[in-house]
Amino acid sequence: MSTSHAQEHHPIAPRRVTFDWRETPLHWIPDEPTATHVINVLHLLLPAGERWFVKVFKEALPLVGDDQLLQDVKGFMGQEATHSVQHSYVLDHLAHQGLDTAPYTRHVDFLFEHLLGDRPPFGVPVPEREWLRFRLALIAAIEQFTAVLGTWVLAADGLDRAAPDPVMLDLLRWHGAEEVEHRAVAFDMYQHAGGADPARYARRVLAMGVTAPVLLYLWAWGAAYLLRHDPQLTAPARYSLRAHNRAVRKGLLPTWRELGAAVPRYLRRSYHPSQEGSLRAAVAYLASSPAARAAAGAVGRAALR
Repeated sequence: MSTSHAQEHHPIAPRRVTFDWRETPLHWIPDEPTATHVINVLHLLLPAGERWFVKVFKEALPLVGDDQLLQDVKGFMGQEATHSVQHSYVLDHLAHQGLDTAPYTRHVDFLFEHLLGDRPPFGVPVPEREWLRFRLALIAAIEQFTAVLGTWVLAADGLDRAAPDPVMLDLLRWHGAEEVEHRAVAFDMYQHAGGADPARYARRVLAMGVTAPVLLYLWAWGAAYLLRHDPQLTAPARYSLRAHNRAVRKGLLPTWRELGAAVPRYLRRSYHPSQEGSLRAAVAYLASSPAARAAAGAVGRAALR
């Protein structure tokens, strides 16, 4: 879409949603364990990943010299913190159903807390400010994929046809809508902190060159882990591309083309994430989401007291 970021701008604020997982089955897409667990990898990656986003942005706040961007960044941080908490609750729900994810998530925690922590790993001699900029570049690259996934899930008719658990579908679409809503904030923050310098374009390329293969690896590993440890399958299952592609054909997962095309699009020098997805569709879903509506109602009632 061609509408500029400035034209589409609207306030970004967290919605303090809650979800009741008591009636959500382990296979929340009926008879589709592969599609269920490929999507469930989100719950494995996002709690630690989005806590890390907030931490890095907090480090970078002193670099922000634009009032509008500062408001957007604070709204982004609030949304990401809420996402992290809500996906953590899903991990608790999976554990309650006999699927322990801790052996996998320990590796994810190590990635974000140590390999991508305050200082470069292994004593690599990178200046503190440059390390911060590189981590901001990584977040901007990751947010490219979350915007693509958010755009997909909002329009995924195949999921509706599969009669999934409505609470899980609302979580995914609420989260996806907020990813589309704030899709440009991480990129704008990175650009503002030094990424706009044409001489530093290689950093943007490097960040995407690291992000895309690492995300692919973590996703395949996570799906394999969940299928292998699923207590409701009669025998340990293996993740396979054949089963994955079957789910793609049913519209239960995004296509490889949708995901892969996000990389060259992001690497265009003229690219801005406001071109990604539809803000109108995202805001429309947030106005109808059961969880978001309940959160808005709670805020309104509190304001009247």
